[in-house]
Amino acid sequence: MIPGSSAPVIVLNTNTQSDDGKRAQLANIRASRAVADIIRTTLGPKSMLKMLLDPMGGIVMTNDGNAILREIDVKHPAAKSMIELSRTQDDEVGDGTTSVIILAGELMTVAEPFFTMKIHPIIIVSSYFKALDYALKVAEKIAREISIENHEEIAEVIHSCIGTKFSSRWGSLIVDLAVKAVKAVFINRNGKKEIDVKRYAKVEKIPGGNLEDSRVLTGVMFNKDVTHPKMRRFIQNPRIMLLDCPLEYKKAESMTNVEMTKEEDFAEILRQEEEEVCKLCHAIMKFNPDIVITEKGVSDIAQHFLLKQNISVIRRVRKTDNNRIARVSGATIVNRPEELQESDIGTKCKRFEIKLVGDEYYTFMEECEDPKACSILLRGGTKDVLNEIERNLQDALSVARNIILDPKLVPGGGATEMHVATELTKIANTIEGIEQWPFIAAASAFEVIPRTLAQNCGCNVIRIVTELRSKHSEESKDAPYWGIDGNEGKLADMRVIKIWEPLVVKKQTFKTAVESAAMLLRIDNVVSGISKKEKRQGAAPNIEDAEI
Repeated sequence: MIPGSSAPVIVLNTNTQSDDGKRAQLANIRASRAVADIIRTTLGPKSMLKMLLDPMGGIVMTNDGNAILREIDVKHPAAKSMIELSRTQDDEVGDGTTSVIILAGELMTVAEPFFTMKIHPIIIVSSYFKALDYALKVAEKIAREISIENHEEIAEVIHSCIGTKFSSRWGSLIVDLAVKAVKAVFINRNGKKEIDVKRYAKVEKIPGGNLEDSRVLTGVMFNKDVTHPKMRRFIQNPRIMLLDCPLEYKKAESMTNVEMTKEEDFAEILRQEEEEVCKLCHAIMKFNPDIVITEKGVSDIAQHFLLKQNISVIRRVRKTDNNRIARVSGATIVNRPEELQESDIGTKCKRFEIKLVGDEYYTFMEECEDPKACSILLRGGTKDVLNEIERNLQDALSVARNIILDPKLVPGGGATEMHVATELTKIANTIEGIEQWPFIAAASAFEVIPRTLAQNCGCNVIRIVTELRSKHSEESKDAPYWGIDGNEGKLADMRVIKIWEPLVVKKQTFKTAVESAAMLLRIDNVVSGISKKEKRQGAAPNIEDAEI
C-alpha cells in the first residue's frame, strides 16, 4: 500500500537497474537522513544547542545549521553534498539553513519505499519536480506584500526569523542594528536596488562592556592608529585622502648593482631616496589634507615631512576597509600621488577620532553625510557570546536585505509547509499513473517542518500535527495562516502572533531541497579512486558501509 492511497498496488518489475545501483541509492538515502538527524533538534525557538570542538581545541556553541555543518567532517559523498546545501542556502539568502537540510533529508527518506518496489528513479524525480512547481505557486498565492518604508513591519519579520536564535533574549536590539545597517548600505540606482552587506557592513567585535552598548556607526571604524605619536588623534571636518601606493622609496624591480667607490657615494644614494620621498609628500601636501590613509607602507622620512604639515597618517589599511572609507567620506582611492585632484579629497566625514577601546586603538570616522557603508560595533562579555551574536546578526542582516529587495512575506511556524502539503495532496488526485505515488510522498515530506517544530517544543506531536492538517483542509481564507507557536506548543494564527518569513527564503528552501534530493536519487553508482594495491587484489570500495 502507498501512503495516501487506498487502492491495492501491483508493482511490475520495469526497473532495469542493477543491484549495485539500488545499494548506492539506499546508502545515499541513509547518509542524507543521518545528516538531517544531526541538526533536526536545532529548529524552532525551543531548539537545542550543539557544542562543537574544532581541531585547534576551540569550542563553539550554536544552533545555527550552517555553522554546525561547517564544522562536521564527513566521509560519505552524499553526506558531503547535503552539507553543501546549507552553505548554498546561506550564500544565497542567509537564512533557512536548517530547514533546507531537514526538508531534503525527508524527501530522500520518503523515496526509500519506491526503490524496494523497483520504481525507476527518473519517475520519482519527475514527480518531485512537478511537486516543486506546484509548491512555489502555492507559496506565491498566500504571500502578502509590505512597504519597505514601514520600519515596524520589517522589524517584526526579522524578529520572527531570529526568534529561534540565542540573541532573541535581548529583544529588538539585534533587529534594530540589522535594519539600520541595511538601510545605510542600500543604494537605488535608476530603480535597480543594490544591498552589499558583506562588503560594506563590517561587524567589529570587541570583548568587554554590555551588549546594549552595541550600535551602528554613521560611518566606519577600523583597528588602526596613527603612525607617529605626535600626530592628531581628533579632527573635526577633516579633509581625507585615500591612497593605494607606498609613501617610501621604490626599489627597482629588477636586480640593480650599485658600486660605491667613495665615502660620499652612500650619502648620495640616501639623498636621492630622500628626494624621491619628498616629491611624493609635496604632491600630497599641495592639496592640504588633514588625514592620509594608505594601503601600503609609509617611510620614516615621509612621516617626518607630513608631521611637519600637521597631517595625520594611517598606513597598511585593508583594501576592504579603504573601500568603506571611500564610501562614507566621498574620497577617491588614488594609485599615484602625482595624479591627485581636488575632487579626490573626501569631505563628507565630520568627525575623526582615535580611541582606546579595551587594549587596542580604533579609528572612528563618524557623523558622515549619507554614508553608503557602515560598521556595526558589537560589545559583549566573552568571545563565545560575541561570535554567536555575530552569527545571529548576519542572519538578521540577510533577512532585512531579502525583505527590502523583495518585500513579500509568507506565514511562518510551519504554516506555509503544511498548506503546501495539503494543496499538493489535493492536486495528487488529478495525476494519473505511477507518478501519483512519489507526488503524494513529496507532499507528505513538506509536513516534516511543522512536525519537527512540534517535537522540539515538547508537545503531543501526533495531536498537534493532526489538528494543523485538519485546519488547513478547511476551505476558509484563514486556513493558510495557521501554524505552530513554538514557544507555547499549540496552534496559532501567524497573523496574530506576527510570525512571518520572507517569500524569497521559503522559495529558495524548496528549490534547493527538491533539486538536491532529485540529484542524489539519480545516482546509481559511486566510483572511488582506489589504490593500485587494492586494484591488484581485486578489492572494490564498499560504498554501502561508508562512514557518515
